[in-house]
Amino acid sequence: MFVWSYGKTIFTSPATPSNEFCLSKLDKEQYEKEERPEIQQEILRRAAKDLPIYTTTASRAIRYCDRCQLIKPDRCHHCSACDVCVLKMDHHCPWVNNCVGFSNYKFFLLFLMYSLLYCLFVAATVLQYFIKFWTNELPDTHAKFHVLFLFFVAAMFFISILSLFSYHCWLVGKNRSTIETFRAPTFRNGPDKNGFSLGCSKNLREVFGDEKKYWLLPIFTSLGDGCTFPTRLVIMDPEQLAVSSQNEPAKSSVTTRPLSESQNRLLAGDCQWVETGPEEENVKSGAKKHIIVSLES
Repeated sequence: MFVWSYGKTIFTSPATPSNEFCLSKLDKEQYEKEERPEIQQEILRRAAKDLPIYTTTASRAIRYCDRCQLIKPDRCHHCSACDVCVLKMDHHCPWVNNCVGFSNYKFFLLFLMYSLLYCLFVAATVLQYFIKFWTNELPDTHAKFHVLFLFFVAAMFFISILSLFSYHCWLVGKNRSTIETFRAPTFRNGPDKNGFSLGCSKNLREVFGDEKKYWLLPIFTSLGDGCTFPTRLVIMDPEQLAVSSQNEPAKSSVTTRPLSESQNRLLAGDCQWVETGPEEENVKSGAKKHIIVSLES
């Protein structure tokens, strides 16, 4: 299982965005000829209006890769080592000489887990001989140095892999990548590290799939296509929220509706809705009130 997981992590090619995120020939020519950044952004916004993207750059610009010449899907980043845009990129791992992302993140986690168990097994089986070495009960042969070396190597790798595996288990529970931990994705309401978190159980199934019998096998069972991800975001102007709570103190909870993944609520200029109760009609929001919610269907 260790070798299988390691091989899958190495030889699985990084998933790249689909052709729908590439600019058309006309838009690409206009973008390359235009030198003004604001006009370039208008071209990108026009091309991205029907794309299922909900994140932007920190400056509220469309995330565009000049190298790959495509609009980046959510959680997609360009890898300088692989020279491609990788879906849900976590990091480029030199130990496997490959990008860890949507297509092989499950394999990477299993590789860490089985490496951890392998080091624990080696250290446990050599422990008795290591104790005999320190108590001078081991025969005076060259093998005793091999035992000493093997135990220390297994123990050191176990400690280092344990910290890395624990960190990635925490990332899975939070539905974050390593990149998103250091640089939170920017939604319409600003940066939010938990923008893609759906709860620990759903976050776990997003990586390992719905069939638990396949969780420990290095076969691809992750949910989704890597280009779109369910989000749960509520965006409302604080002043409007305060006025609403004062007018209706008895109805403090706000229920929301899921939005279709095919509708880009981030780039659209239309107002969204707020629903304060099942018996009331949808109230169209004003200039400062917006709700964007995308729940997992």
